[in-house]
Amino acid sequence: MNYLDQLQGYDYKAIAKFYGRRPWLAVWRIISVIYMFLGFFLSLGWDQFTNQELKNQTKRAKHLRQIITKLGPTYIKIGQALSTRPDLVRADFLAELVKLQDQLPAFSTPQAYQIIERELRLPISEVYKYISPTPVAAASLGQVYKATLMTGEEVAIKVQRPNLIPTITLDLYVIRKLVTWISPFLPLNLGQNLDTVVDEFGIKLFEEIDYVNEASNAERFASYFAGDRHVKVPVIYRRFSTRYVLTLEWINGIKLTDTAAIAAAGLNTDELVKIGVLAGMRQLLEFGFFHADPHPGNLFATYDGKMAYIDFGMMDQLDLNTKEQLVDSVVHLINKDYEQLGQDYVNLGFLAPNVEMMPIVAALESVLGDIMTEKVGDFNFKIVTDRFSNLMYTYPFCLPAKFALIIRSVITQEGVALSMNPEFKIVQVAYPYVARRLLTDESASLRRRLIEVLFKDDKFQWARLENLIAIAKSDQSFDLVPTATLGLQYLFSEEGKLLRDRLIMAITEDDRLHITEVQRLWALIAVDLEPAKLWNAALARLNFSFPTIPKAIAAVIPVALIPGLNSLINP
Repeated sequence: MNYLDQLQGYDYKAIAKFYGRRPWLAVWRIISVIYMFLGFFLSLGWDQFTNQELKNQTKRAKHLRQIITKLGPTYIKIGQALSTRPDLVRADFLAELVKLQDQLPAFSTPQAYQIIERELRLPISEVYKYISPTPVAAASLGQVYKATLMTGEEVAIKVQRPNLIPTITLDLYVIRKLVTWISPFLPLNLGQNLDTVVDEFGIKLFEEIDYVNEASNAERFASYFAGDRHVKVPVIYRRFSTRYVLTLEWINGIKLTDTAAIAAAGLNTDELVKIGVLAGMRQLLEFGFFHADPHPGNLFATYDGKMAYIDFGMMDQLDLNTKEQLVDSVVHLINKDYEQLGQDYVNLGFLAPNVEMMPIVAALESVLGDIMTEKVGDFNFKIVTDRFSNLMYTYPFCLPAKFALIIRSVITQEGVALSMNPEFKIVQVAYPYVARRLLTDESASLRRRLIEVLFKDDKFQWARLENLIAIAKSDQSFDLVPTATLGLQYLFSEEGKLLRDRLIMAITEDDRLHITEVQRLWALIAVDLEPAKLWNAALARLNFSFPTIPKAIAAVIPVALIPGLNSLINP
């Protein structure tokens, strides 16, 4: 067995030690990569010189895919990421790069069968009633066979490609060496953490080729979406799974990029996109455990309208502190508090603690100042990433390794949505979700952040509350009654004393009653609120807060107060 095959995880020191004693391997790999891409770029240049670009587009796109395929898993992963960005890659190249998701050359079936029998320690005939004679899909790290267990369940069998670790480790070693050499020549600190980004990628790649780890990821992912009728996660058959072989439930579905088949099945493309975006938002902001490689080869639409995830090799964990810091940055962006936003970037690791903040604050205001005033429908993540690219070239921003996969996940999800509907704006789904989370979450930390959004310079922001409710209501699943109930519960709690005082001040600030603002707010929510229903719901949640109030009196209160409230708001 090769020394590298004994690695249980990514270990750059061990990898560097191995290839440091065999420098000819790295040199030959660099020469091979340069040689392959040099021919490609010379061809593009010749096409341009001879005015044959249009004629040879398809030929050059196919050539690029063939180069990436020959270079192996590491480069295929990069190609897969590019294949989800129709806004960045022109259509002819995109059509070829999409084939990297699950249309790669397969290794021999006898070799795959041999691996299955070696890993399961049983003849194939004793495990499967049927197994396909050829793979149904071949991906960068393995290939898939369709089979039927002796107990009758249809399953997919993932078999890892042989000699994978030597190929991956050599590429990681070469890429890490290259970024270390070029970092000093990049503007300011842009390349400061590139080596740690490569290390993060290496860690995740090693996790991805460990199918025992993938099985655990799938089961954990399934537990989070157990109550979600829109998301499907395949069952894992642990008895027939090892580090190199994974047996999981077969999913009958349609690739998300096959819009014609989706339409023929009577499924709504935009609804599927919405399910995918909301599932991604929940992973990041609720569970903190997210799919870092959601390209179309890993996502299927089931015939009953669900979104099915089938690959759980590349996952990542977002800790509570990071989630809260991300929410802080959003709140400060909404409030246009650029000094605090700059400090958020320090806390998140995008800026060094000792950085000169004043010029960065001015730059943030200049670059991001109009983000929250643009129409929601005209906003997408590409706007943000483009603007931040300019900032990172000019100011000492660096990319923390832990955010590389988060950014990849979000951008890939937007790319999938754009490939299904070029007019789709991810923020049209994401924004109502975030608004709803701020209004309904029971966590104390998010409640405090909601208060920060609603108050600025100790003045209540009536327009912001109206906008937040209007945006949340644009999501048809949003129910205002539970939200209002939670608000009343919080308002009458000990924790809500400060908010009660501030609300009283808000209604009477500037030496006047803000009746007009209250009327506008009531007009926005009145149609969704049945006062008696709201009061009963609130009373049920507050029954421990005021134990001395007799139920009979409590029942009379809404009857006595609601007409007065209506007459006050609508005189």
